[in-house]
Amino acid sequence: MLARLRAGERILSLETRDVAIFALAKLAESRDNDTGAHLERVQYYCRTLSQWLAAQGKFHDVIDAEFIRLIFQTSPLHDIGKVGIPDAILLKPGRLTPTEFEVMKTHTTIAAQTLDAALEKFPGVPFLKMAKDIAEAHHEKFDGSGYPYGLKGDAIPLCARIMSVADVYDALISKRVYKDAFTHDATQSIIEEGRGKHFAPDIVDAFAACGDKFLEIRQRFVDEPKHVEPELRQKG
Repeated sequence: MLARLRAGERILSLETRDVAIFALAKLAESRDNDTGAHLERVQYYCRTLSQWLAAQGKFHDVIDAEFIRLIFQTSPLHDIGKVGIPDAILLKPGRLTPTEFEVMKTHTTIAAQTLDAALEKFPGVPFLKMAKDIAEAHHEKFDGSGYPYGLKGDAIPLCARIMSVADVYDALISKRVYKDAFTHDATQSIIEEGRGKHFAPDIVDAFAACGDKFLEIRQRFVDEPKHVEPELRQKG
């Protein structure tokens, strides 16, 4: 009986934590309501990629059930640092200037600093460490041309390499006021062209193998955007 009670308490604790994390991410996302069901989609994209990678020899001992659970749980926090970006930049209807884009880039370090503070108070908490790695490094590029630190290759945390593909895929395949949604095939071509440059080759291979599942997720979580996403305005 005591064992069952402890198990029930643990499950309730995990569920409460999951709800709190997702609510916090939604609060940050609410400042830009063009993103729709973006958080839900990237959760499932990241889990799908991780599950495929876990079955490959190279990652068999790296990606386990706990890794998959944590990336699903923490991936919604990837852009939480945008709460620290001024409205004039975050919600700007036109193209960002180079100076404004430099400010936009700081959402990665703002998130890292916030999560670092939490880690100092609660050291050794796995979900905080993964949340920090994702938020800080999901805009790094495999060839070292990303931000905020220009990390290269395997120096980029694996969870962030996975998040990078999931995030870019969702941005491209989603309709925005300044562009139509790209088709899955067009988006896949762009991601494959970035293999070894923007994206880690292993993650691109996982994405190519999981295309049907990505489409299922996209169809499950459909939205109608309203505003322009600042970072993609700068890129395009």
